[in-house]
Amino acid sequence: MAADLHSKYQKLAQEYSKLRAQNQVLKKAVVDEQGQGTSLKEELKMKDQSVRKLQQEMDSLTFRNQQLSKRVELLQEELVTTEAKGKKNKQKNADRPSQMNQQRQSVFDEDLQNKIEENERLHKQVQEAQEKHRQIETELGERLMVLERDTIQHHAVVDGLKQKYMDTIEKLQIDKANLEVKSHSLEREAKECRLRTEECQQQLKNIHTDLGSRLDQSTSIIQEKVPFNDTRFAEYNTLDVPVHDRRHQLKARDVNGQALAFVRDLVGALLNFHTYTEQRIQIYPIDSATDTISPLNQKFSEHLHENASFVRPLEEGMLHLFESITEETVTTLETTVKLKPFSDVFTSYSCFLKKILPYQLKSLEEECEYSVCTANLRARNVELQNDMQKMTAIFEKLQVYISLLALPSTKPEMLLQANYNAVFTQLAACLHSLHDVMKDISKHYSQKISFEQELPTITQKLKNTNDCILSSVVALSNVTGKIGTFFSNNLDFFTAPSVYGLRVGMGVIDPLTAECMLANKKKAAAYIQSLKKTCPGSVPYEEALANRRSILSSTESREGLSQQVQQSQEKIAKLEQEKEHWMLEAQLAKIKLEKENQRLIDMENQFKTTFTGPMPSVGSIQENGAIPKIEELQLVERDSEPVKSTSLVGMLTTSTINNEIPDAESREQLIKSHYMMRVAELTSQLQIADSKSVHFYAECRALAKHLALAEKSRETLSEEIKVANQNIVRLQDELTTTKRSYEDQLSMMSDHLCSMNETLSKQREEIDSLRMGSKSNAKKNRGR
Repeated sequence: MAADLHSKYQKLAQEYSKLRAQNQVLKKAVVDEQGQGTSLKEELKMKDQSVRKLQQEMDSLTFRNQQLSKRVELLQEELVTTEAKGKKNKQKNADRPSQMNQQRQSVFDEDLQNKIEENERLHKQVQEAQEKHRQIETELGERLMVLERDTIQHHAVVDGLKQKYMDTIEKLQIDKANLEVKSHSLEREAKECRLRTEECQQQLKNIHTDLGSRLDQSTSIIQEKVPFNDTRFAEYNTLDVPVHDRRHQLKARDVNGQALAFVRDLVGALLNFHTYTEQRIQIYPIDSATDTISPLNQKFSEHLHENASFVRPLEEGMLHLFESITEETVTTLETTVKLKPFSDVFTSYSCFLKKILPYQLKSLEEECEYSVCTANLRARNVELQNDMQKMTAIFEKLQVYISLLALPSTKPEMLLQANYNAVFTQLAACLHSLHDVMKDISKHYSQKISFEQELPTITQKLKNTNDCILSSVVALSNVTGKIGTFFSNNLDFFTAPSVYGLRVGMGVIDPLTAECMLANKKKAAAYIQSLKKTCPGSVPYEEALANRRSILSSTESREGLSQQVQQSQEKIAKLEQEKEHWMLEAQLAKIKLEKENQRLIDMENQFKTTFTGPMPSVGSIQENGAIPKIEELQLVERDSEPVKSTSLVGMLTTSTINNEIPDAESREQLIKSHYMMRVAELTSQLQIADSKSVHFYAECRALAKHLALAEKSRETLSEEIKVANQNIVRLQDELTTTKRSYEDQLSMMSDHLCSMNETLSKQREEIDSLRMGSKSNAKKNRGR
């Protein structure tokens, strides 16, 4: 009730202030309009004066015009009389010169013309003055009408506001009376509440004394009869074995089994997608079987060739997680330690996707630059570029949420239990967005493949590869959809409160306490099983002493024998290793001997053919690929010219006189060439190994940099969390201060209401006095 009254008072006070401001504005407007009316009246007077002056001038001009017209008439009469006299006296005055008549006539004509022009000019001025006068008169009349209308409207508004002001005053008076009645009733209720509070305080004192006596009795009983209280500290309470929920464990294992099946399908689809993408790069736009592909696609295919090393561990990590969840364990985020390796594997796969993303985008751009590529294919390639970027971003989001879920098993303070639900819901939304992106990729790939089949240069191999890629993408979209629906269906199970939250006094446990709790659970289970076993029969004391002596002697002999057995086993393992080593060496030597014997047989056959057949030319030597070496050409020169022949090993030089080749020199040359080839192969392998080591070293450095950046980001996030906690504390302090300020404002408002009541009473008195004054003025006016 007090709040309603307070709100009503506030509304009435606001309306009163608004009406008061409007009244002042209207008063100012009325005063301004009155001033404008007086100024317009003065202007009207001035205009009337100017009109009177113009009328006087017009009258004078009309009088002057009448005079001139009379004068013109007289002059015309004189002219007529003079003409008549001239006709009569023409005969008499024939001797007068004609020049005088002409001069007079010209003077009269000029004077008449001047008078006529002056008369016309005066008429024009009079007409213009009349028109101006009429226009000014009409404008002033219209303006006067508008001003009269405005004054009437202002007077009506002022009267309405006065009436409204009087009505509000009456309402306020009625509300004031009601509020006074309510205030009296509230005062009565306050007195009753005070009496009740006194009674409650008395009862509270009695209850406090009673509880104090009971507390003393209970503490004395606990100190005397309870030796240890294990629920006092939360650290000790987390080590207690909770109630085993077998249904929860079966549900967790079932859900994890379904997730394992979905992850296997996802791994198979991802392997097929990356493998067939690599096969497509090798075929299109340039076939690697006929021509060399671009360095970009070659590097991209090398990265894609390593996809199994990043995709396969996802299935293994999920399998280890499934094996870690049994009926005997307690499954929570704090106890699932195997979730961290799966998070690490998923992080490596997301890094792999980030690594291959720029190559994939550049490869699609290279396909767009191909001459056969049409506008529709370019549009599909651009859409696929956007889809690949979205897929990589969504996998990064999934990696972030999975790493957050893996935090409680390693660092529980980094993720609060209140945020578990938010992480699971965001993960479900991210899985649904992944399904949407996969659907877009499958749609765009199908459109791209349909456009590529219309090209004239497409091959059957490329068609098969495109069909395989499309099937893998469709499988990915189906699997991601199943995963999204599975996760959303089981979201209630994931976001259900933990088993530890149901126990009284149990707080958040860290991984070490979780391991201790599981160990305590195993010990308790073993203890209960041991209690169920039947105790064996007891042994007599003398027999036990005899058995102890035999056991001691046997243990000493057993220790010596065990040491000898260990030494012999170590020697046997070393001998087996050496045996395997020498067997491998023997096999290699046999293989080398067989190769050397085969080469010698081939050499003898070639020597026979060269000595019996025609001489080979230099071109045939170059075609056979025999490259002459300096060491092979250093043979003993004979008196005659040497004859050259080609073979698989190299070029041999013989003499035409002595056609027999010494066996020792040929064997040395063959052995030398064999070892040279072997050295070349080993050097090439060494170079490849060095390049791979450099590549792995670069990757290790990059991973180290990523790790350092991750550590920095972790530190920044921890600092941000600290700042957030500080902000929370600050906001709580501000909340308390705002509460206090609000209470102060309420007290101020109550004081303000009291002051408003006083001002309302004063204004009421002023209004009454104004009414009395207006009535007395009205009576005086009536008397006048």
